[in-house]
Amino acid sequence: MNLRFRKHSNTPKTKKKKSKAREWTDAILFAVVAATLIRIFFIEAYTIPSGSMERSLLVGDFLFVSKVNYGARLPMTPVAFPFAHHTMPVTGTKAYWDGVQWKYRRLPGFGRIKNNDVVVFNLPEGDTVLKEAEELNYYQQLLFRSREELRREYTIITRPVDKRENIIKRCIAIPGDTVSMRLGTVFVNGKSVPLAGTGKEQYAVRFNTAEINFGSFKKFGIKSDDIEGRDSTYYIKMGDDQVAGMRRLPFVKSVRRYIEAPGKFDLTIFPHDMHRSWNVDNFGPVVVPRRGWTVKLDSTTMPLYKRAIEIYEGNELKQQGGSWHINGKMATTYTFKMDYYWMMGDNRHASLDSRFWGFVPEDHIVGKALFIWLSVDKNESFFNKIRWRRLFHGIN
Repeated sequence: MNLRFRKHSNTPKTKKKKSKAREWTDAILFAVVAATLIRIFFIEAYTIPSGSMERSLLVGDFLFVSKVNYGARLPMTPVAFPFAHHTMPVTGTKAYWDGVQWKYRRLPGFGRIKNNDVVVFNLPEGDTVLKEAEELNYYQQLLFRSREELRREYTIITRPVDKRENIIKRCIAIPGDTVSMRLGTVFVNGKSVPLAGTGKEQYAVRFNTAEINFGSFKKFGIKSDDIEGRDSTYYIKMGDDQVAGMRRLPFVKSVRRYIEAPGKFDLTIFPHDMHRSWNVDNFGPVVVPRRGWTVKLDSTTMPLYKRAIEIYEGNELKQQGGSWHINGKMATTYTFKMDYYWMMGDNRHASLDSRFWGFVPEDHIVGKALFIWLSVDKNESFFNKIRWRRLFHGIN
């Protein structure tokens, strides 16, 4: 019997070299994946679009926001275009597909949110927006106009939690705290919390002459947007040091802090309840819900907690006669499943915050603001646009 053996070659096969196009594609794909993971789990850049946190944060500040301090929130809407939040930059179409929705989950963090932390979060009332005028709060508009009226003028769209607008505010009260405001001063658990020296309040300013040099205000950092004239009085948003400078001007007659009178009802203030005479400078007390806290359901508490129970925690809530039914069963109490927070802007009379839309649920929390890595003043000349002193400035 003849056996024949096939001779095998020991010469290695030459690996086919990638084309330049393939190499670039792989590199770009790797960069996109790596950057996306960093944004989700570690750190992300944000910019300040409005003056609601002045003077702590200025329009044109670029921030790094940590995801690890409070624990990174896992994606709730996983199918989305990289680096776009909710809208594509050119086409204006949705940058995500909400056909797949994951439950809220968060990785362990270094710690919890503390009082006075500066926090980035998704706007709680950003679940419904007016597409052609997103600067208008849908629910605030609904206080004065019907949904049908708004629908005739705008396209009404809805967004999932993690695709709602990102905003930044200071955490005034944490879960379990009792918050109130009297004569423009915030109280937490009965103790006053004065506005930080970098914040702003509104002042009524009178002059002793009609010849007013508004240009002289600029050296104090007062912008034209901060000034509103009504009759013979100008209402100017200022910090403590700016007030001191204003009082030294020879043509200034008086400077007094402007505060809304107690008992003056403002429908735009949460919870939009005509039985509560609350306004931007006077409200509360309000208990901020915490996980495991049980509240009695009655005509006093329901205006405060109805949205949290129904919308944020996903229960079917109905009132039948004098009683409340949750998920088809009569209930006299409710135990919260999430922690909540009370957020306010440092520019107290130019901030839409918890005074207008109430509590911020924990599943809306994005991260903690760490420091400013770039600050640009668009109103300055080309060579003075960068605010050099604010670069790598920590956020307190």
